[in-house]
Amino acid sequence: MKPKILCNGLIFNDGLRFRGTIAIVDGMIKKVEGGVIDPSTISRENYDVTDLRGKMVFPGFIDTHVHFREPGFAEKGDIRSESTAAVAGGCTTYFDMPNNIPPTTTIAAWQDKMERAAESSMANYAFYLGVTAGNIDELLRADYTHIPGVKLFMGSSTGNMLVDNDDAIRRLFEEFPGIIAAHAESESEIARNKAALSEQYPGGIPVGLHHLVRSREACVKATRRAVELARETGARLHVLHITTADELEFFSPGAVEGKQITAETCPHYLYFDSSSVESTGGLTKCNPAIKSIEDRRALRHAVADGVIDTIGTDHAPHQLVQKRVNNALKAASGMPSIQFALPLMLQLANRGCFTYEDVVEKMAHNPARIFNIDRRGFIRPNYWADLAVVDPDADYELDASEVVSPCGWTPYEGVRLRFRVEQTWVNGELAYNHGKFPGNHTPLPVRFSPSHY
Repeated sequence: MKPKILCNGLIFNDGLRFRGTIAIVDGMIKKVEGGVIDPSTISRENYDVTDLRGKMVFPGFIDTHVHFREPGFAEKGDIRSESTAAVAGGCTTYFDMPNNIPPTTTIAAWQDKMERAAESSMANYAFYLGVTAGNIDELLRADYTHIPGVKLFMGSSTGNMLVDNDDAIRRLFEEFPGIIAAHAESESEIARNKAALSEQYPGGIPVGLHHLVRSREACVKATRRAVELARETGARLHVLHITTADELEFFSPGAVEGKQITAETCPHYLYFDSSSVESTGGLTKCNPAIKSIEDRRALRHAVADGVIDTIGTDHAPHQLVQKRVNNALKAASGMPSIQFALPLMLQLANRGCFTYEDVVEKMAHNPARIFNIDRRGFIRPNYWADLAVVDPDADYELDASEVVSPCGWTPYEGVRLRFRVEQTWVNGELAYNHGKFPGNHTPLPVRFSPSHY
């Protein structure tokens, strides 16, 4: 197979932006050079040449928080369909969560998902193991060279994997040597809110009040507890989907190197506010709930200041009928996000909420750094050629007809964007090209460096 030359794109990497050329050999980046070149001077007999003049080139984004629904929820999506949506959105690597049926709480269940992905995934893949009150010994036996960490549900969510046993949580924090990715909501606060609102609304709590059920206090209480426990035990903690300004006080700004405790937020918390749940008919209902405009503003600042370390999509497709229920306790929580996350974040950067470099750092560089991913997340020689090519002048309105996931809807329908993913390169091969999926690439399991643990 001939080496590939991607020339004249505006490359964003390591805090820099420059016009340049990327040479790819056997799936790996061989060379990165600045400057504009005439593609007609390159031998087409010896090289496959792509002129990216006028396009932005990013490291393929690494989504460390997705729910691809396989096994157990095939009607919502599966590894094939949702990883196809991923590459359509410039995502080249994903970490899938364990709340499936059966849940991924054993090494055997994890191996089953790895085998499924080897057969059907369109992007590079990894799968978390899930924590239960009784499986700590199983987690400690696993080989984490291909596992990013463990997922701890401190609040109930899709899949019923809640762990609220204090002894089990403390043992996990004391003994587990790797990354604990935590969904932090206080179940006691949620139960109290449910009871009070159910009494107030005996016919059913309106879906627009979801943020009062999954309240600010529920998030703050659980996040404070997780952070305090991590500091006390020295555990490596990554708190998922931060939603409130109050929680930001538990985290430190700056570079992720050396941080023991890191934080993630999601595109929907940076784009919507709590009123959107009612205005979209429940489409933006998610756990934790989207909070206020003031919280959204604080989260945007936290992305710029380095208090928020990563942006994960929490991609979680449901059938539309499962969402269109005007009941906060019955409507499904979660939304498809992975296909349009990168254009949306670039749009917010274009508005001045943060910078393009912040987007690259939170969606590619920092996931690679935090999880010690082997040779991904950067545009560097001797790294895998995982790349997202974006048209910065597309100017289009999002329509549900573009949604790749079989759920067939997006909460961002009608949003006008100027950024569109045109190409996604996975391991040096085109996985997505102007709306087409060539299918001539081979995704790989993610490997984590030994220093990961």
